[in-house]
Amino acid sequence: MTSHVKNTLVTTAAIAGALAATTLFNTTTVKADTTSSAPVTTTTSATKDTAIASAQAKVNSASAAVVSAQAAYGSASTAAFDAAAKTAAASASAAATSAATSSAVANAQAAADSAATAKSTADANLAKAQSNAAATSRAKSMTSAAVVSAQSAVASASAKASDADSAVASAEAGQTVTANLMKSDDPTQASAAQQYFATKTAIVKLLPSGQVQITIPLTSGLKYLKEVSYNGVDATFTKTGDDSANITFTADPATSYTLAMTMDITSVMPFMPIMHEKALLDVDTTIFNGLLAAKSAADAALTSAQAALSTAESNAATVAQVASKAASAATAAATVASDAAVAATSAATNLTSAQAANSTAQAALTSAQAAQSAADAVLVAAKANLDSANAALTSAQAELKSAQNIVVVTPASSTASSASSTASSAGSAASAATATSNVASSASTTTVTSAVVATPATNKKATSSSPASSTTAKALPQTGNENQSALVALGLAILTLGIYPMMKRKHA
Repeated sequence: MTSHVKNTLVTTAAIAGALAATTLFNTTTVKADTTSSAPVTTTTSATKDTAIASAQAKVNSASAAVVSAQAAYGSASTAAFDAAAKTAAASASAAATSAATSSAVANAQAAADSAATAKSTADANLAKAQSNAAATSRAKSMTSAAVVSAQSAVASASAKASDADSAVASAEAGQTVTANLMKSDDPTQASAAQQYFATKTAIVKLLPSGQVQITIPLTSGLKYLKEVSYNGVDATFTKTGDDSANITFTADPATSYTLAMTMDITSVMPFMPIMHEKALLDVDTTIFNGLLAAKSAADAALTSAQAALSTAESNAATVAQVASKAASAATAAATVASDAAVAATSAATNLTSAQAANSTAQAALTSAQAAQSAADAVLVAAKANLDSANAALTSAQAELKSAQNIVVVTPASSTASSASSTASSAGSAASAATATSNVASSASTTTVTSAVVATPATNKKATSSSPASSTTAKALPQTGNENQSALVALGLAILTLGIYPMMKRKHA
């Protein structure tokens, strides 16, 4: 319990004891011949009894209100104490949680930031790797297409080279073409030697040098035809029979050739001289022109295509390796990015958890502080109610005191009036003692001391002719000092009873 609440309870107990003592003091007998500080009013006994009863009712009501306010104040004090204890516990818990979680939050925040940075880097690397993989994949496709194109070019060049080779091979193997011997001075007339070349054909072969080898079959007249030459170079005779042979010479491709021939027919016609004639061999060997060049070009094209294919295949292989590495890098980057995303999510979750723990502790502290504020407000209101009730009780006690101080004057005897007043004061003292006992009993079971209010007994009217009344009047103290001492002792006892429970709670 806070020192404020304890001080309040002690003060309340002191006030209650003081009020009890004051009430008891106010029941002191007022003699008719004693001068009082309170105003004295003279009236009849019935009027005084009515005033006392009315004032007593007000005192009783105010006393009940004080007791009720004290109970509410005690409950509010306990609630305020409990709320303060809970606030202190929540504050300590929040401080401990904040101390424990502040580092966790900072670490979690750092981890989350680092993970987010790593994820961003990983995502950037992944995007770059994927872009590179896409580029290398396109390059791979292009080089693959280049390989296919080069393969097609090689196939085409190979076909052309094959055709050229076939043409050259056919030309080199020799082809039979039409050939006629015409008069050199009149190409429109057949030469006299034509009769010995009955087939009217020639076998033409292409030589590696680009020249052609021309063979004309001599079907007869070998015994007469002695020499054949072209451009001063003798032709070669290869016998194919007793009177036949193949005559061969080499020349550049042309459409006709002038051959020099020596005829010796003196064996059958002695009177004829040896004749030296020129004949025009009409044979077209230009059909072989360009075959070697075409073959050379086809071979060169094939070689170039093959080189291009080799280059394309090499490039394709290199690009394929690069594409494969790029794809592997993209896969690895994707794995890193995925791991970074998981780490970032985990770090964010940890940060949220740490922040939530801190927020929960702060929320608990805020709730406890709100509860304490509410309890303090209730305590303030209860204290105000208690102060108001005590003020009302004080006012009622003053009114009762005023009523008790009324002097009753009757025509019968002033002595009887004095005796009646004395008896009334004695009854009031007895009622006060009873009320004090009840309040003390109530204080022993609560932590808040109730104010003690005296309840006067019903006053009985004394008569001057009654001996008993006269005796009673004489037995009552005339100064009131003895009754005051006894009532002061009762007030102190009430103070003790009010303070004891608080002291007991303090040491508990």
